[in-house]
Amino acid sequence: MTNPAATAPLAGRREWTAFTVLLLPLLLVSMDVSVLYFAVPAITRELDPSATQQLWIFDSYAFALSGLLITMGSLGDRIGRRRLLLIGAGAFGLASVAAAFATSAGMLIAARVLLGVGGATLMPSTLALVRNLFQDAAQRGRAIGIWSGAMTGGIALGSVLSGVMLKHFHWGSVFLVNVPAMLLLLVLVPVLVPESKDPAPGRFDLVGVPLSMAAVLPVVYGLKEIAAEGFEPLYAACLLVGLAFGYAFVRRQRGREDAMVGRALFRDRRFGAGIGLNSVAAFAMMGSAYFTTQYLQSVLGMGTLEAALWSLAPSLLIGAAAPVSAALAARTDRSKVIAGSFAVAAAGFGLVSLVGTDSLWLLLAGAGVLASGIVSVMSLVSDMALATAPAEKAGSAASLLETGQEFGGALGMALLGSLGTAVYRADLAGEPSAVRETLGGAVAAAGQAGGEAGGQLLALAREAFVHGMQYAAWGGAVLLLAAAGLALALTRGGTGPAPAGAQGAPAEPVPAR
Repeated sequence: MTNPAATAPLAGRREWTAFTVLLLPLLLVSMDVSVLYFAVPAITRELDPSATQQLWIFDSYAFALSGLLITMGSLGDRIGRRRLLLIGAGAFGLASVAAAFATSAGMLIAARVLLGVGGATLMPSTLALVRNLFQDAAQRGRAIGIWSGAMTGGIALGSVLSGVMLKHFHWGSVFLVNVPAMLLLLVLVPVLVPESKDPAPGRFDLVGVPLSMAAVLPVVYGLKEIAAEGFEPLYAACLLVGLAFGYAFVRRQRGREDAMVGRALFRDRRFGAGIGLNSVAAFAMMGSAYFTTQYLQSVLGMGTLEAALWSLAPSLLIGAAAPVSAALAARTDRSKVIAGSFAVAAAGFGLVSLVGTDSLWLLLAGAGVLASGIVSVMSLVSDMALATAPAEKAGSAASLLETGQEFGGALGMALLGSLGTAVYRADLAGEPSAVRETLGGAVAAAGQAGGEAGGQLLALAREAFVHGMQYAAWGGAVLLLAAAGLALALTRGGTGPAPAGAQGAPAEPVPAR
């Protein structure tokens, strides 16, 4: 019997051009996570939001995005991934215009929710279309490596772009940059990207939509609030509520032939392993970002734009990591490359654990090594999960990967952040509560005290923060080394043959119109 992976046709210039176009929505959706970092003062002056409204201006986008990923992935499999991508591009562009010209905080929050809805249609559709564009396994691995690097880089680039734009234009300009890219997408995608969908999807599970949102949103909210405010009974209750709805959602899916998340996705154990390992990688990435951004600003005293520019430095290593790991995986056992990438990321945490209160270059080196290992893991396990999933379920597979990534990132900030905060507060046990609460509070208190007393207080708080960051780095390194062992055990071979069409060939192409 001929191996379909060995005879799969190679992608040519048209496919790679289409792939380049598909990177546009990915970059913009990633950038919109961080694009408001510098715009808050201007928005506050013009729209006068309350403290609660200001929080929702930030969080409404991420909540809408994470809550709808599973729904939109399943919908794309049914109506066509290209069609859903175009609908999402139109919605994202219109919502960007609404956000740019918002005249009240409520209007801006509503526009941010619509941006999240648009983003939820764009992300799984993009990855599913990439999976169908590249039928050759090696080419698909390289493409998904580039995709992973672009997603990671987009988050860092968003804050820098917003800082540059706000130096010259109105705060709404940070949203208007989306519009030309979405228009380009609407023009080029119908020409370059073939349609693909499930040829026999069954009915859409309308009850599963609110169940999936009720499972995802309370958990993401609880984890984010624990990371920001510390452990509280209300946030623990949110986690329990989300888990209860998650159990109900899984039970419903297991009993349906036309499920949003079908059992066929998990026939090969490598699919579930890919989702889990991708979540661990996101845990490490976001958990480390929680500390590095604060270190640059509150320990080294950088301004926000300067800190954002320095945070781009690790991208030099990230850009090379995914292609190199994809090339290694094509020549040797993929499980060993995934495990090795986790070990590299653990070494990055090891470097971070050596950082003192004035160690910019050591921090950047550690962050670069960590991010290189993590991006390599993400690209390899994403490719593995998509390759082992049935091609007709590519949208659902992509949405599960991205939902797991959202969970992992929120959990990383919550757990590693809580560990660092516990050490920080223990080191400052004799200080006032405002100083013990956060490093930002200590910086403010030191500024009010002034003079030598303020300087000593600030130095003490910075040392305590770095001490907490070191403990969190050790915890992250241990987790990643454990993940390396799991990768060796779970990603080698499989439980059976891959499903039909799962080696990269689109089993259900629909001619482009």
